[in-house]
Amino acid sequence: MKHEIIIAGFGGQGVLSMGKILAYAGLMEGKEVSWMPAYGPEQRGGTANVTVILSDDPISSPVLSKYDTAICLNQPSLDKFQPRVKAGGDLIYDSFGIQDKPTRNDIHSFHIPAMETAAELQMMKCFNMFVLGGLLKLHPIVKVETVIKALKKTLPERHWHLLPTNEQAVLKGMEIIAAE
Repeated sequence: MKHEIIIAGFGGQGVLSMGKILAYAGLMEGKEVSWMPAYGPEQRGGTANVTVILSDDPISSPVLSKYDTAICLNQPSLDKFQPRVKAGGDLIYDSFGIQDKPTRNDIHSFHIPAMETAAELQMMKCFNMFVLGGLLKLHPIVKVETVIKALKKTLPERHWHLLPTNEQAVLKGMEIIAAE
């Protein structure tokens, strides 16, 4: 198993954190992992992306030109990464942040109303966990229990009281993702 993922959006949406948690969960499950963030000096409000590779075999390079799955949380990210999804691959996008929907016919597109659901449930700080849940529904590359353990490892102890809420967001994200 090898899965190559790009997660992209505005700084402050939890893009880098989502990638870090996914990578950490992969490590905890004994997988080979690559986590490569990219962001400008305007991290909050500017664009940010992270490449995550999870594999059973050694990873030769963290640099990719094509992805199995792209998660795009805003229009600039969709415009940039939609062409870089491998034929037959998956594109996941938050329906709130996209004006022009995906157009490719050789990939599978999924929308997830993560922002809308997070606002409705008053769980805005868990926005990225809804999205991560959607990814795990499509590709159970790591277990939800491991994601929660990885979250505990990456969150400062003062935020551990939010772990049940984050787990709830992951599970809800698995419910709300839908094919186009």
